[in-house]
Amino acid sequence: MTTGNSSASRPAAISTYLGEERALRADRLGTGGLLLSVLAATAPLMVVAGVMPTTFAVMGIVGQPLLFVVLGVVLVLFSIGYAEMSRHVHNAGAFYAYISRGLGGTAGASAALVALAAYSALQVGIYGIFGFEVSGLFATYADVDISWWIPALAAVLVVGALGWLKIDVNARVLGVLLVVEVILVVVFDFAAIADPAKEGLSLHAFNPDTLTGAGVGTALCFCIAAFTGFEQAPVYAEETSRPHVLVPRVMLLAVGFVTVFFAISSWAYTVATGPSAIVGTAQKQSAGLLFFLTEDRLGATFTDVLHVLFVTGMFAALLSFHNVVARYAFAMGREGLLPRTFGRTTGASGAPGTGSLLQTAVSAVVVIAFAVVDDKPTGDPTEPVLHLFTWFGNIGALGVILLMAAASVSVIVFFARRGAVGAQAWRLVTSALAAVALLVIAGYTVKDFDVLVGAGPDSSLNWVLPGIIGLALVVGLVQGLVLRSRSPETHARIGLGNEAFQLDKAAHETP
Repeated sequence: MTTGNSSASRPAAISTYLGEERALRADRLGTGGLLLSVLAATAPLMVVAGVMPTTFAVMGIVGQPLLFVVLGVVLVLFSIGYAEMSRHVHNAGAFYAYISRGLGGTAGASAALVALAAYSALQVGIYGIFGFEVSGLFATYADVDISWWIPALAAVLVVGALGWLKIDVNARVLGVLLVVEVILVVVFDFAAIADPAKEGLSLHAFNPDTLTGAGVGTALCFCIAAFTGFEQAPVYAEETSRPHVLVPRVMLLAVGFVTVFFAISSWAYTVATGPSAIVGTAQKQSAGLLFFLTEDRLGATFTDVLHVLFVTGMFAALLSFHNVVARYAFAMGREGLLPRTFGRTTGASGAPGTGSLLQTAVSAVVVIAFAVVDDKPTGDPTEPVLHLFTWFGNIGALGVILLMAAASVSVIVFFARRGAVGAQAWRLVTSALAAVALLVIAGYTVKDFDVLVGAGPDSSLNWVLPGIIGLALVVGLVQGLVLRSRSPETHARIGLGNEAFQLDKAAHETP
């Protein structure tokens, strides 16, 4: 009797293992929740307060608003093919799943490791600037001096705990933080337009002549990093009710919103100071430019609230990137690119708990490492934290740019192999144009890495830091080749995601 009962229950056990635990919970996100999760990763206030003043000051490019429009066009071209691909592939591994379907499992394994490294770097880098800003708030408003790494580690723990919750709970947290920071930036935009500098409502920043000079290529790298996050919609495909409809819709809405929002906000800067004075003012005020302008126009209270929302906006970005990394780890574990334990969901939340733990551990180790070397050898107390932010942020941005370029090529190959060149012709053209543009930007990123990370032209960091993405790419290729040789069945699953396990479930349940 015991043997019979055990045999009878075996299909159900296999079903649970291969179906529920190996699949993220569907119907967690609608259009609103998905859009908010994606937009939170772009950290709008962090871009407006941090990236924009830096680009004006360091690159001397007055035409930053036009640059955002140009990049928005490039990313719309990318999104057209990428969104169409999302109708055919629903996988938490997004980039590497798409690349696998187009360029094969070996390329997919390489893309998986690059994605894991890139998004991890993007998240970990933000902990640096987050800790620095929080310690500054304590010093300013509570007259308490704390080291930057204390709030950074506290954020690691809080983000890690939230990563175990249902994704719809995370979406609500992200949504509230995102909406408030966007409202405050819009208030600044209106205040700047209502009270322009002596040059008035000048549109000079949209003049193509402003995009000339040696700094344009590097400015492209700075500005495209500001868009990072919009491409994450397909990562949540398995957790939506209608991924073939919601994912393309959200992705195009996200890139459209971000383009308009950043273009208008950077233009508002030029209106507030005057196009002729924006570079000089940005160099003088540095990252305090936004707060300098709001205090003059909107008062100290508004500026204080903006400082606080600057921090909560970074927290939202941390949580959003954490969720993405956890889902990449889940997808890789499910398909044999990481240990199988990463490919299981956790309890009632249906969250990828092991992947969440992995990212929490990585973040804690990196923050602790930078805290240990925080001996201020040059006497500059911001040195370790700014290195953490700039080094890891640019490593991550380079990885994402390369992934987008590879995904664009993959879209072309995917539909060509399906014999759909005619039906998808215009989408393939846009993907080709996007691939070329993204590869050009990647080339500029590598070429100008010394400027991006603030290192000297002869510094070893100029090849060591981008070399991290190169190493991930090579190790992933080797892993893919080894799997193809030693475990062709596992290699064939790369990029299939839950589809492969649903097939296994059906096979095991067949008498």
